[in-house]
Amino acid sequence: MLWNLNGTLSHQQRCTNPPPHTLAEALAFESGLGVENLVLVQPSIYGDDNSCLLAALKKLGPSRGRGVVVVDPDTVQQETLDEWHCLGVRGLRVNLQSVGKVMDQAELEETLLRHAEIARPYNWIIEIYLPLKMVPMVESILPQLGVRICIDHFGSPELLSTDVGTSFDPYELEGFSSLISLLRAGRTYIKVSAPYRLSKDHQMRDLQAMAREFLSVAPDRVIYATDWPHTRFSGVDINPFTECCLDLCASQPGLAERLFRRNTEEMLGVVPE
Repeated sequence: MLWNLNGTLSHQQRCTNPPPHTLAEALAFESGLGVENLVLVQPSIYGDDNSCLLAALKKLGPSRGRGVVVVDPDTVQQETLDEWHCLGVRGLRVNLQSVGKVMDQAELEETLLRHAEIARPYNWIIEIYLPLKMVPMVESILPQLGVRICIDHFGSPELLSTDVGTSFDPYELEGFSSLISLLRAGRTYIKVSAPYRLSKDHQMRDLQAMAREFLSVAPDRVIYATDWPHTRFSGVDINPFTECCLDLCASQPGLAERLFRRNTEEMLGVVPE
């Protein structure tokens, strides 16, 4: 059965919130893509209040649901982490991009090290959402962490052109070479997701070029995700992006299975049925 990473759910209106989204809506959306199992990722609007995500995991059960939560390293308790692990939590999220937070090397190192101390005993991942230009800092920090990481949304590059053409070279993007080095090193996953947040080219040729490089150097660590419910965007059609991902896998037998299922299972410790 397929596993897919997407945004988590919301049951309350807040001043910065999009309309609420329910577990039933998530399951209905994903079933249209042939997905039966969900990975729920904590959004920035809830901070470290993971109650909505955890309630959804309880309903899904550990055979169908996994979660990536946000924690305050100063206050989270061991008993809480144990309980979350039993529910299906398998990762911690560090989100700088959504809130526009800028860190220098020392601040980022301290943040990731503190999260790694929490994640390491459970073999959880750290999911990092930050601008591509900050990835070189992550490259220098990773050897100290002792955990695996997952970089969100193609590494969040700044893609400016509306007419990319065939000459686009992702290695000209600040931070891309470091991202490729991280993938080659073997303890980093990359999510290909949320193209509508990144590319201004209607054919997504810039993102296709990036994805080809990811799949070339680390076919076992590239993760497809729908990014549902597409927070702050309306009328998103994910099908063209999904078809694009399938096309990128067409020349290599078994690659689509990895991109859409196996890599996520391995990253999150899911035992295949």
